[in-house]
Amino acid sequence: MKLIEQSLQDVLDQIESKQPAPGGGSVSALAGALGTSLARMVGHLTTGKKAYAKEDQKHRDAFEHALEELHEFRYHLIRLVDEDTIAFKEIMKAYKLPKETEAEQAKRASAIEEATKQAIRVPYEVAQLSLRALKTLDIIEQLGNKNALSDVGVAALQLGAAVEGALLNVLINLPGLSDESAREMYHRQADLIRETARELTRKRVASITDKLQ
Repeated sequence: MKLIEQSLQDVLDQIESKQPAPGGGSVSALAGALGTSLARMVGHLTTGKKAYAKEDQKHRDAFEHALEELHEFRYHLIRLVDEDTIAFKEIMKAYKLPKETEAEQAKRASAIEEATKQAIRVPYEVAQLSLRALKTLDIIEQLGNKNALSDVGVAALQLGAAVEGALLNVLINLPGLSDESAREMYHRQADLIRETARELTRKRVASITDKLQ
């Protein structure tokens, strides 16, 4: 059964266990899914309200577009919760392949390489999606129900954590990638995504904190 189909208690028990997966990658994807879900909750508490109806059409269109984007991001982040665990298990399976003959060694090395690529691609996608979700929160904060302002802040923190955690999982797998140019590309992009996400999260939380004080 997929992780996402299990009870929260069961998932937490599995994360806590001696098993190496689900681990940080799946937790990062879950954090992203939580952040998008929370941001959409604010949206549902906003649309249909009298204050929202008074906003100009341009702003309402932007708000509703952001909610649609968040729905898409949420869908993919939920999928990636399980895909990260699967990717890790494929690496473990590849390392257990026989390596007695040259043919076996070549097959094993190829399997490890392919599994490593997937173990990098999955958290990298989590980081990208979570960063894109962070970028939608400006309009959510602006027009969102003021009674749910703190929820926008928590959503930002969850998405920021998702980016940071996912990128750590990218970095830990990069040494297993034989393509040096690909490793360098991932390092460059990880630095850019991380710094952008940190700044967006910092600004969002600071802005909301100021409004709540």
